Amino acid sequence: MSQFTREAENQRCLADFIKVPANVYPVGRLDYDSEGLLLLTDDKKLNHEYLNPDNHISKLYYVQVEGIITPEALKRLGSGVDIKLPNKSLYTTLPCTAKKINTPAIPQRIPPIRFRANIPDSWLSIEINEGKNRQIRKMCAAVGFPVLRLVRYGFGPYTIKGMKSGDLVKIN
Repeated sequence: MSQFTREAENQRCLADFIKVPANVYPVGRLDYDSEGLLLLTDDKKLNHEYLNPDNHISKLYYVQVEGIITPEALKRLGSGVDIKLPNKSLYTTLPCTAKKINTPAIPQRIPPIRFRANIPDSWLSIEINEGKNRQIRKMCAAVGFPVLRLVRYGFGPYTIKGMKSGDLVKIN
């Protein structure tokens, strides 16, 4: 989990991998099935700046979906789609940038995603300026392409370019 405390006894959390001062917290979250860039800070102002929806800080995701993505689905994603929020209300996502890409140069997932020889997949880059609960997964499902793998590649000016899984980089 992208937090320092466990929600369930059998789930790992950040404290299992790194030791940081007590006042350091993640900026935002990644759900349990997602991977990629996670910012940690003790700067409350920075945390607020990155999480305040009014600031529209961009988040770039590489997304592997089941099936061959269509131009129509990419257009719908880019225009905004209706998703359900945790309170069950409908929300139309803000316009975003959604493109089909080649398989990105990112670390292999451990454990790997399920592989089915008879079902093709596609990779997308999706850049959003908001962050609703499981938003990318819900957006892709809304256009008929379930997410197999979700990697946050960038958050604001930071990316995981050149990093390996588990790398911890200090930025001043």
